[in-house]
Amino acid sequence: MLAIRMRTRRHKAVAFATAAALTALAVPALTATPATATTTSYDSTYYKNAVGKSGTGLKSSLHTIISSQTKLSYSGVWNALKATDQDPRNSNNVVLLYSGLSRSKSLNGGDTGDWNREHVWAKSHGDFGTSTGPGTDIHHLRPTDVRVNSVRGNKDFDNGGSAVSGGGGSLTDSDSFEPRDAVKGDVARMIFYMAVRYEGGDGWADLEVNGNVNNGSNPYMGRLSVLKAWNEQDPPDAFEERRNQVIYDSYQHNRNPFIDHPEWVEAIW
Repeated sequence: MLAIRMRTRRHKAVAFATAAALTALAVPALTATPATATTTSYDSTYYKNAVGKSGTGLKSSLHTIISSQTKLSYSGVWNALKATDQDPRNSNNVVLLYSGLSRSKSLNGGDTGDWNREHVWAKSHGDFGTSTGPGTDIHHLRPTDVRVNSVRGNKDFDNGGSAVSGGGGSLTDSDSFEPRDAVKGDVARMIFYMAVRYEGGDGWADLEVNGNVNNGSNPYMGRLSVLKAWNEQDPPDAFEERRNQVIYDSYQHNRNPFIDHPEWVEAIW
């Protein structure tokens, strides 16, 4: 049985007790302990129809809950990311997902040295492009260095490979990408969010996580076993929790349930 870990938050205040924020960029110790059950102040309201369920029932309930959202334009994503991924040490900067570097908010664009909008669920995996919907869902759009983003491309996620120059410890090979340790869980929870949010009923492909790499243009992302391990090894930190809250409060008004309840990954998959 899962141990119960109480995690009741003052959600507005999470947006930035300094001490908590300063731990956001630290690399967490990687352990293989399973994600423990959590309790949040949203369980009796936002998640009330999901609490206590598992398997397909939990996935279906969460899909219904998180599908109620405000959708952004692709141009609107620029300003949203400047808020969601703001560096807690420097409000003029954003933190880049894969490298961990802090870069000026003004350096958004497509040139070398800029940061751009990375689709963590690669947009070719389901062919949704940058259209309003999965292509603009900021629960999986993150600032990344232009060159590192290009190296990742549309590869699936897996362990192993050679070091990515400027990638903060990220690795890559011909068919997969492994992000730095500090954001492995973040990446996994973004992928699981997308697999629950987009089920094929709203004109977009039914996105699913599978056990493969080289998924290409199919609406799948892998590797499932690795993503599950990353979710357990790298639990949500203050930066990720704050990001979830800012998206909920100020932009899409929906949440990534796997940040609030990382144990729900195992309950579904």
